[in-house]
Amino acid sequence: MPSDPTLRACSYCNKHYKRQGFRTHEKACRKQSEQQRENIELARDIRRVSGMASSVSQPEVDDIQIRYHPNSGRPMQVHHFEDYRCGPGAPVVSLTIDPEPWRPFRTRIDFEVAELAHEAALTHEQIDRLIRLIHRSRCELFTLRNHKDVRNTWDAASYKLTPFTKEEVVVPFRGVDQTFQFYHRSLWDWAIDLLQDPEVGPHFVFDAQQLSKFDGEKFVRFIHEPWTTNMFWEYQSKIPADAKPLAFILYADKAKLSSFGRAKGYPVVARCANLPTAVRNGEGLGGGRVVGWLPIVKEDKKHSGKPAFVNFKNTVWHTSFLKLLACLVPLSKLGSSVKCWDDIVRIFYPIILILSADYEEQVVMALIRGLMGKFPCPICLVPREELSKISNMHRLRSSVDAKALRARARESTTLEVREQILSSESLRDVDNSFDTMEHTDVFRALSFDKLHFNDEGNFDHLWTELQKWIADSGRQAAVQIDSLQIASFESFPRWRNLNHFDQVVSVSFSDGTKYEDISKLIVFAAHNVFQRDADPHVYLLLCCIRSYVELNMYASLEVHTEDTIRDGRNTLSKFAELMDIYIKDTADLSEKSWNFPKIHLSAHLFDDIEAKGVTRNYNTKPNEKMHGPLKDAYQDRTNFKNFAVQILRYNHDSLIAEYIRSKVDCLDTQNLSLSDLPDPSEADELELTEPTDTQHFSLGSRQAMKSFADIEVDNIGNPAFDRFRIKLNEFLNRAFAANNIPCPDGRRVRLTADDMITEFRFIKVNYESLVDWRVSTDYLRCSPMFHGSPRYDSVIIQAETGAIFAKLLLVFTCTVGNVQYPIALTLPYDQPVGAHLRKDKDFKFWRVKAKPRASTECFSVQSIIRGCVLAEDGTRPNEFLVVDTTDTDMFLRMKEIRTETGYH
Repeated sequence: MPSDPTLRACSYCNKHYKRQGFRTHEKACRKQSEQQRENIELARDIRRVSGMASSVSQPEVDDIQIRYHPNSGRPMQVHHFEDYRCGPGAPVVSLTIDPEPWRPFRTRIDFEVAELAHEAALTHEQIDRLIRLIHRSRCELFTLRNHKDVRNTWDAASYKLTPFTKEEVVVPFRGVDQTFQFYHRSLWDWAIDLLQDPEVGPHFVFDAQQLSKFDGEKFVRFIHEPWTTNMFWEYQSKIPADAKPLAFILYADKAKLSSFGRAKGYPVVARCANLPTAVRNGEGLGGGRVVGWLPIVKEDKKHSGKPAFVNFKNTVWHTSFLKLLACLVPLSKLGSSVKCWDDIVRIFYPIILILSADYEEQVVMALIRGLMGKFPCPICLVPREELSKISNMHRLRSSVDAKALRARARESTTLEVREQILSSESLRDVDNSFDTMEHTDVFRALSFDKLHFNDEGNFDHLWTELQKWIADSGRQAAVQIDSLQIASFESFPRWRNLNHFDQVVSVSFSDGTKYEDISKLIVFAAHNVFQRDADPHVYLLLCCIRSYVELNMYASLEVHTEDTIRDGRNTLSKFAELMDIYIKDTADLSEKSWNFPKIHLSAHLFDDIEAKGVTRNYNTKPNEKMHGPLKDAYQDRTNFKNFAVQILRYNHDSLIAEYIRSKVDCLDTQNLSLSDLPDPSEADELELTEPTDTQHFSLGSRQAMKSFADIEVDNIGNPAFDRFRIKLNEFLNRAFAANNIPCPDGRRVRLTADDMITEFRFIKVNYESLVDWRVSTDYLRCSPMFHGSPRYDSVIIQAETGAIFAKLLLVFTCTVGNVQYPIALTLPYDQPVGAHLRKDKDFKFWRVKAKPRASTECFSVQSIIRGCVLAEDGTRPNEFLVVDTTDTDMFLRMKEIRTETGYH
């Protein structure tokens, strides 16, 4: 043993380290040791399952079965639910750390100053001033001389990752060549950057999988990521057995860069479908990347709207996109080998698996004629006049059919005949760039966009229709919905990740997230304003909206099973049925046409889920978030002239800065255990004194200790606190007996008026989501004043008789013996509600009733399942409606409760 008293031995690796920073090393070493042990156990399970096909003769409930594509050469595996539920994650790999990751910056401080100047968007002059100041008071080598030196170093660093290149796009119009600039990265080189990065690489999944969960009788298939779907499986079957699919997700849409939208950009964003959602849709190198900047054809008053000019604009788009795809086209036919991060050489065949776009962009990608065509759907050949009939099935489009139709049209002798042939399927006389990719069918790649088709599409139409009825009903109806009644928007309980509205009736335009939140709550706010008999049409519309919201909840699920897909299809059929009735009943009262493409596109929703995974794989929302930094770059980093190249240079500099920063952080992590600097997290640990169950809950917002006598004085006249101490004593004695906890000194618990408790006004509750079986978290408040208003959240509690709803009134800890117990004083909502109302069945309401306020009960905080939102029904005293649309878990949880009670 070393004699140096400043060194401590790590119990996990048996090495010795300085005391400062030792706890950080020990935590990291413990985590690595536990991960290695889990990997060993997992490997044993896999060997046991693969070595003995019949070893799991009788699977346990919730066991997960993984069937790999035959070309993978991997045997089927079965995991116990506890081992799989959070997913296998990225394997632990030993990273080779670059000791100087800031290169080509000459020193680390050179990089960090340049990084700061880049993030702060400093001008050339400000950078020079900053550098002069640093040179006057430096303590480590700083070599940057001025802005030009910084710029030159950024340029030298740009080749760490695939840079942008510029190409000319030449397309003739009316006999004159028109030239445009197109900027893009090599898609293939960008993919190789990811495949060779030691941090991103381990997250890749190369083989198609079919996942199933055992329900006690059979394995039920479930789908989430692209590699768990039918389309990925089919594609792997089409390429050589020793090859792997490399699947791309591409997005394109115009972005307004200036405040009034006069300056626009046209970014193309790429994501890799082989990476899990958390990486692919997250920040960092593995997230979405701007890979192209399409030219925008200026409108010409002489030609705008004419077929020839529209075809010209589409030709410019596809000619440009062909240049983006050019690096992938030969590889989609022949494949290419890549030495990956783990030094294994793999053969990849690229495919455009998913195209993420709004309707207008899908029209361009599919080269159809859009709203004015006979067949406006980019997926199938539904006639324009039948778009509202969602249940009707029509022939699907395919690239092979479209290509053949264009070829037949071009063989015609006259333009009139050519136009007749093309218009028979609403196609344009332009070659589709995606046709050059082997095994890529543009019509199959186009995907349901929840943001634009539902939140800003279907609900926008339903909301406008409801606003019309509210206006026709007079001002009182609007006031009731917005603010007057108990269940108005203004009085709805606050909830994390749910926008709170003071008024909504006047909202005529909003972003998709706010529209989605309005849709979740509007039926709860309006059900007492419009009655079935007095207002039959608007009541029916509310039924349509409720059905739409259920459909949107199924569209939002992060994991789909065979059962949820079946239930989702049934919900779609119900929505279609209600809409047919509403359209028919109001045909003479409204001039509105419901034959718009977005309502029809819902018909393809569940086909897309089965083919390409859950909707977050192709929702445009993560891509549209990338418009913000581009707009900021336009405002702060350009001179507003020839801005495309300036924006893209800044975009690439940001990527390089992010890349170098991640490598510097890895180096810091490696060096921290040997550092003499204190670990800042140690101070945080010492301050963390709140009682916590790290698996389920933690308490926060600690208040000063109070005696029971003080609490009784503070709550005189509040029946909720009548017999508070007696109720607590009774609860503790029952709980101790039920859980075989010995009472101190063998006597029953009898807290006195002088005993102290500590109040907490914040609870963080972790629970297992019914959707994806991962840990989700609710942030709950129990406070007399939170952001200017009292807030006492509601919860679902596991009581002795089953799950009940309750309102938090006080969360505290009390000490019995030497042990602290976290307790919640609640008002249960478990009174009988009597006969169900007709509207409860029509709107799928779940009604609960509060006990008298003097009937409060104590429960262990451990018994809280999760939080919830309850909307008070002002027409029935003490009755509340459970808002089942706050999130996908709550939606499935309430569906399960209704099924178990036989109330649908």
